[in-house]
Amino acid sequence: MTSQLFTPIKLRGLTLENRIVVSPMCQYSADDGSATDWHIQHLGTLSHAGAGLVVIEATGVEREGRITLGCLGLYSDANEQALARVVDSYRRYSKTPIGIQLAHAGRKASTARPWEGGRPLKATDGAWPTVAPSALPFDEGWHTPHALSRGEIDRIVQSFATAAERAQRIGLDEVELHCAHGYLMAEFLSPLANRREDEYGGSLENRMRFPLRVAEAVRAVWPADKPMGARITGTDWIEGGFTLDEAVVLSRELKARGCDFVCVSSGAVIGKIKVPAGPGYLLPQAARIRREAEVMTRAVGFIVTPHQAEAAIVEGQADMVTMARAILDDPRWGWHAAEALGGSVTYPPQYDRVRAASWPGARLARPQA
Repeated sequence: MTSQLFTPIKLRGLTLENRIVVSPMCQYSADDGSATDWHIQHLGTLSHAGAGLVVIEATGVEREGRITLGCLGLYSDANEQALARVVDSYRRYSKTPIGIQLAHAGRKASTARPWEGGRPLKATDGAWPTVAPSALPFDEGWHTPHALSRGEIDRIVQSFATAAERAQRIGLDEVELHCAHGYLMAEFLSPLANRREDEYGGSLENRMRFPLRVAEAVRAVWPADKPMGARITGTDWIEGGFTLDEAVVLSRELKARGCDFVCVSSGAVIGKIKVPAGPGYLLPQAARIRREAEVMTRAVGFIVTPHQAEAAIVEGQADMVTMARAILDDPRWGWHAAEALGGSVTYPPQYDRVRAASWPGARLARPQA
């Protein structure tokens, strides 16, 4: 039987070779938002993972929307030129499509890199003012953000659209809007972070207004033949937070505004949330959204083995699987999964000699192949 994980999937004018997506993974290695040689090395490696698509890390649409001083941005000409250099290098040696995740960190901005502690920056460390739907800090000891005015919301909506225009000039194949992980759009969606009393707060219709405006603005400037999607929160995992029922409604509304898929993640909108993480723990949420919102889904969350990923597709839980640390751990994950499942992937000709069919050492290196 043909592996379903290794069947093509069409997203508007883009056809992916298989259903494996390399997830956006923050590298904290940019210079005032501009990509560096690290990104050439990092994305170049991922381009040969055997995936159908690689997605560039969460990229700030404003300088103040970065998580850390080292986060990637697409808010200046210098950012655009630096990322274009990286993408040109990527395309020189790989035909794997490449997308980008556009983001604004909201009240979770202005923090130290993870290996520097990940805590909010102090003024002496280069801290900047953070923004949010309401003046509520993420957790104890965090900055109290400025509550955005209507005019400031308008500006950020335009910043997303401008970043998407830059992504198009660079020649990227897809955009993904970051509406999860407790960043700005997720903050608007969650009653735990959004206590507004205007048209952006209260009811679900109001809480969705900002991310839906962003989707409309980006779709208006993003080419009609290129896919757009969103990473969303399936649940906040805590009473009084954003729920799976609401995620279904949000997904329908995103689809109505031109989103071709949703990638279902969860949690992180406030500190100290206990997430019941385990193998494939988000798959039921992706499956329900796929079924009830009638939109293509990408699944994340401890999907590590080839057979686990295959089952997610075969059982109709998701249309694609999105992988992060599993591919950092094994940058040839897609090759090895194809061997295990009887699928096929495109190897660069320089590496063709490592195929299991032509390299006897494969049985020793990968007994399951």
